[in-house]
Amino acid sequence: MTATTDGSTGAILPSRAAAASDSTLTIPETAGVQEAAARAVQRATDFLLARQDTEGWWKGDLETNVTMDAEDLLLRQFLGILDETTTRAAAKFIRGEQSEDGTWATFYGGPGDLSATVEAYVALRLAGDAPDAPHMAKASAWIREQGGIAAARVFTRIWLALFGWWKWEDLPELPPELIFFPTWFPLNIYDFGCWARQTIVPLTIVSAKRPVRPAPFALDELHTDPANPNPPQPLAPVASWDGVFQRLDKVVRGYRKVAVRRLRKAAMNAAARWIIERQENDGCWGGIQPPAVYSVIALHLLGYDLKHPVLREGLASLDRFAVWREDGARMIEACQSPVWDTCLATIALVDAGLPADHPQLVKAADWMLGEEIARPGDWAVRRPELPPGGWAFEFHNDNYPDIDDTAEVALALRRVRHHDPEHVDRAIGRAVRWNLGMQSKNGAWGAFDVDNTSPFPNRLPFCDFGEVIDPPSADVTAHVVEMLAAEGLADDPRTRRGIDWLLAEQEPNGSWFGRWGVNYIYGTGSVVPALTAAGLPTSHPAIRRAVAWLESVQNDDGGWGEDLRSYKDAKEWSGRGASTASQTAWALMALLAAGEKGSAAVERGVRWLADTQREDGGWDEPYFTGTGFPWDFSINYHLYRQVFPLTALGRYLHGDPFERKLLTAPAGKVSARAEGD
Repeated sequence: MTATTDGSTGAILPSRAAAASDSTLTIPETAGVQEAAARAVQRATDFLLARQDTEGWWKGDLETNVTMDAEDLLLRQFLGILDETTTRAAAKFIRGEQSEDGTWATFYGGPGDLSATVEAYVALRLAGDAPDAPHMAKASAWIREQGGIAAARVFTRIWLALFGWWKWEDLPELPPELIFFPTWFPLNIYDFGCWARQTIVPLTIVSAKRPVRPAPFALDELHTDPANPNPPQPLAPVASWDGVFQRLDKVVRGYRKVAVRRLRKAAMNAAARWIIERQENDGCWGGIQPPAVYSVIALHLLGYDLKHPVLREGLASLDRFAVWREDGARMIEACQSPVWDTCLATIALVDAGLPADHPQLVKAADWMLGEEIARPGDWAVRRPELPPGGWAFEFHNDNYPDIDDTAEVALALRRVRHHDPEHVDRAIGRAVRWNLGMQSKNGAWGAFDVDNTSPFPNRLPFCDFGEVIDPPSADVTAHVVEMLAAEGLADDPRTRRGIDWLLAEQEPNGSWFGRWGVNYIYGTGSVVPALTAAGLPTSHPAIRRAVAWLESVQNDDGGWGEDLRSYKDAKEWSGRGASTASQTAWALMALLAAGEKGSAAVERGVRWLADTQREDGGWDEPYFTGTGFPWDFSINYHLYRQVFPLTALGRYLHGDPFERKLLTAPAGKVSARAEGD
């Protein structure tokens, strides 16, 4: 594959040569803002087509924060495989992310984060940076001001415990016997969201083994009082849930002393089998970095040699998360998003006017069809009778297809004029059936599981970081509703239940909360197009409230933006932040679906996108607009800045995809097939 370099990211990308010359677009007679939009669409189309892989997929960098890079180095140090080249490249990236105040944030422009700063500092110590170097001294001073290591999150202290920098007995504990809890029992592993489940199972082994590798140096400079690094923490009142779970943790720690050895060994072996059964064909676990890291450690502690095929392939998969920059720095992706990026790119290109039978669109459809998951995964624990059918987010993740990707892939496939329409119909039919089967009892949809709403996992002292359950969300539900409407199922009772749930979830100000994107702009940009696609009139009060809110938070420059701080302080930050290409596009997609083309807000937003586009057809977007866990873990999807502006500008020029009949399924065609294949 011929390659070029995208100067904004340093990623190695396919050549533009052949693709750009065949991007035949229908551009209407335009003037003023429309003319600027048409030029922007042409450039953006060429830019996106040129970055398609020869196999048919798109994938942008998935940027998170330096804890990924620090933990990668700590893993290699723990296993004894840390090499100079990797260390030097990772350290260069980590240093480059440090803020002026000596801290590391978890998103661009964000405040310093204690745990991220501790992990980055330790990684740089591993790389040879002296503790009295100015950048290191500034970091350690800030860490002490924030309470030192003792105030860091549990996962950070687990990493430090692996080297004796923290005491295992001062950490919460999850016993491996958890693997034996039946699914009806509170706090069984299937009460956790899939990402947490895949992490917790191996960590129960690590917690039981309590390994310590000799630390290469001390970390006294990161304690407020090195002689007393972990002062006793006050207990919450007994009558509170926090108090109950704090005391339950003490009971679990006490159980460790009396645990039956044979039972504990059986539990660890069962957990190991569970882990190995879920290793994907590429060697990874769930297509995400944290479960892979902890699974490698857990199996190694159980005696698996690093040359064992399971560990060898697991470590090789982690190498594939590395993005090497032109300057020699090495960034670790927490995950990779080819299915998500490909379906969004396909939607954007067709909505922008690219012919539905364009060869690159057909190639993208072929690739997506080849990624369909045909076997049950963990979701079948709650839905054992439901036949499989759907798509995951990553290259390889057959255990965890997700509802959001499945809905968007179906919407993308419907836009392509494929040479085998029956194949497309059958795949979408299975997707519709699976998504309908994954509807939660309240009428909405989560990302990976059904009714994953237990209140207990989030209460565990062990789980002090991020979301560990997967309740239904407005953005996922909206995408499913939009897909069902495209398949002629807008009036199906199950679709109507989803619509009713969405209407009930609207915030008083007219917006919707965004679980997987930042934040109220993403939620609103997802829900409004879904509701109008499902037949709600643009005059509906919910639509008008959404329009009024979006108009009220438009920036003076014409764009829209929202800072991640809206997850912590919605009153202050909801819909507020520097304008970004992706968030401006989400707002425009909602306003256009609400019939606001020609309004001052839409014209100003379109003009902002056209004016901020680079000459090469791309947009710059350093801000993080994706969400892993609200506030705790944020994502900069490097392709968001391309696909969503192109979608919004295309719909501005050419109209709503439903009105244009871009989606090729006649009403009711798939509804019968949704019940059986």
